[in-house]
Amino acid sequence: MTTDALEPDVWSEWLLHRRHGDDPAYARVVQTAVEGYADRVLDGAQLAPGMTLVDVGSGEGLVALRAIDRIGPSLQVTLTDVSEPMLRYAESMALRRKVRSQCTFLHCPGDRLEGITDASVDVVVTRAVLAYVTDKKMALSEFFRILKPGGRISIAEPILQDEAFYARALRRRVEDLSLPADRFFTLLHRWKSAQFPDTEEACAQSPLVNYSERDFLNWVRVAGFTEIHLQLHIDVTPSLITSWEVFLARSPHPWAPSLQQVLTEQFSADERQYLERMVRPTVESGKNLTTDRAMYLQAQKPWT
Repeated sequence: MTTDALEPDVWSEWLLHRRHGDDPAYARVVQTAVEGYADRVLDGAQLAPGMTLVDVGSGEGLVALRAIDRIGPSLQVTLTDVSEPMLRYAESMALRRKVRSQCTFLHCPGDRLEGITDASVDVVVTRAVLAYVTDKKMALSEFFRILKPGGRISIAEPILQDEAFYARALRRRVEDLSLPADRFFTLLHRWKSAQFPDTEEACAQSPLVNYSERDFLNWVRVAGFTEIHLQLHIDVTPSLITSWEVFLARSPHPWAPSLQQVLTEQFSADERQYLERMVRPTVESGKNLTTDRAMYLQAQKPWT
């Protein structure tokens, strides 16, 4: 079955289209960036010939296939994903690269790896997966269960709390009647709150923003792992997006609408024109700064 034969879901729509705004040039920029994340994960995995690897939430298969590139034909990989279309897409990539015989594809969520037996795996990896899993503690328990004694996890996950804090700060600013009304802040809040939760209650219920890297560290420890090493990378750089059309069309995560969708559904024509006048020059100038916060964690299952 090909990817085209399956009904698209939110994950395949985002990974194959909305992540890069369906722009081929920007898609190449994104691909280069995510390959860097994947390589950091594999550096932490410490793979060796003859090992077995499970790539949880494998998406397009990037981490698993790059692992095969590194180690060669002795590496066996299992790619799991909650998205059937993405599993079929990853399988098509494995066929194209002539490594399908080294791959097993398993349709399941990240916190229910029921098709994988206990203590059968050398390494478990994720890249931007557990951020979307509601029961992260269960997922880590599953990783621990399937790993052999001495097995490792190597994880890269976004830390998105600050995006929600920003949306909440905008909400407080707009609702503060002691301050003069500000049209730009009002529209900015409408935009940002469509993509990230803007109340304390909504944040607490969102698996995307209801944890910090310190929470994650504690969950890994409670799951039974040792030799835990965590790095929080915060990079403030000029945005890779300098096209207004791409800026409109992309979305920051699978559950978020694009800015174009927000403008179409929630803004009047006059409001759309005003926001474009305020934001577009900065985007196209190349001086728009973005902050990327990512957590890289490696840990080991004890030998006994």
